[in-house]
Amino acid sequence: MVSGVAFLIPELQRGGHISLAHASLLASAPMVGLMLTTVAWGWALDRRGERRILLISLGATVVCTAAIVAAAATGQDFGVIGALLLVAGAAAASTNGASGRIVVGWFPPEQRGTAMGVRQMAQPLGVGVCAMTVPSASQHFGVASGFAVFLIVAVLALIATAVAIVDPPTAESGVSTQTSSGATSPVSRNPYRGNRFLVRVHAVSVLLVIPQMILWTFVPVWLIVDRGWSAPAAGALVTVTQVVGALGRIAAGRWSDVWRSRMKPIRVIAVAAGLTTGLLALTDLIDSPVAIAVMVVASVVTVADNGLAFTAIAEYAGPSWSGRGLAIQNTAQYLAGSAAVPIIGATISAVGYPAAFAIAAIAPVVAAPLVPRDRSASD
Repeated sequence: MVSGVAFLIPELQRGGHISLAHASLLASAPMVGLMLTTVAWGWALDRRGERRILLISLGATVVCTAAIVAAAATGQDFGVIGALLLVAGAAAASTNGASGRIVVGWFPPEQRGTAMGVRQMAQPLGVGVCAMTVPSASQHFGVASGFAVFLIVAVLALIATAVAIVDPPTAESGVSTQTSSGATSPVSRNPYRGNRFLVRVHAVSVLLVIPQMILWTFVPVWLIVDRGWSAPAAGALVTVTQVVGALGRIAAGRWSDVWRSRMKPIRVIAVAAGLTTGLLALTDLIDSPVAIAVMVVASVVTVADNGLAFTAIAEYAGPSWSGRGLAIQNTAQYLAGSAAVPIIGATISAVGYPAAFAIAAIAPVVAAPLVPRDRSASD
C-alpha cells in the first residue's frame, strides 16, 4: 500500500484529471501516516511483543484498505481517499519495526545480515507485485480495482501473522542481543546517549532513501508517459527490477555477515548509488536508450543498503530499545520520502526527469562520508 499508490499515478492523471504534483501528494499520503505513528508502534513493540501488535496493526490496515476501495468505487473525492490512505499508513506502521525485531531476535549475528536481507526482500517484491497488477487493473477496471490489490495483500498479511508469527525469546525474556562484532547490547540503557552512532546511521539512511523513493515513485510514470511504454510492459520491467533488487538485498546481507561489518558495505553502496543515479540523469538528458538499462542498475543499487542499516540499529539498540530505534529510522526515512516525492514531482513538471534524477544522485554522494565505523553497544 505504501509504495503501490505510485502505480496509480498514470491512471489518476488520465481519468481523474489531476496534475502529477497532486497525484504525487496522494502517493505520499501513506508514508505520512507511517511517519506519524511509527515511533508509537515501536514503543508498543518494546513493551508488548511482536505478534500481538502485528495482529492489531494489520487488522486495522484491513479495515482501512477496505474503506479506500469503497471510497474509490463510489467516486469519492480524492481528498477523502488521500485521508484514508494516510490513516491506513498510520495503521500499518508497526510492520517494519516488528519484522526487524523478529529477525534479530531469532537469528545469531553470523546469520543475521543474510536473514535480514531475506526479510528486506519483502519491500521490493511488494513493489513488483504492485507493478504487475495495479497499473493494468486500474487501466482496465478503474482506480478502485488498483486499490483492491492493497486490500488483498493486507488480508494475506493478517492471516500469515496469525498462523506463523511467534515472538522471539528477546521479546519475552529480555535477554541481550549480540552485535556482528560479538559484543553484547545492553538490555535497558538508552543507546542514543554517549555517542552518535545511531544518529549517523539514521542520517545516512535518510539520504540513501531519497533516490530509492524517487525511482520507485516516478520510474513507472517515466516509462509510460515519457518513454512511451505500455502499462503492462512498464510493469513487467519494474517487476523484474524489483526482483533483482530483492536478491541484491540478500547478497548485501550475506556480504555484511562475511565481512562482519554492517557499515563498510553501506559506504560502498552509497558511492555506487550516487554514480548510477547520476549516470541515469546524464543518459536521460541525451535521450539515450541506454538510460533504461542504467535505470535498472540504479534501482537495484539504491535498495541494497536498507537491511544493513536495520540490522545494525537493532543489534546496537538491544531488545529493550530496538522497537523505538527502528521506528525512528523508519520515521526519518518516510519523512524524507514524503517530502521528496511531491518536490520531485513538481521538479519533473517544471524542468523534466533528468534534473530530478540529478537531484537524486546528490543525496548518496553526501551520505558516503557520513557512514560511521562499526560500533558495539559497549563502545
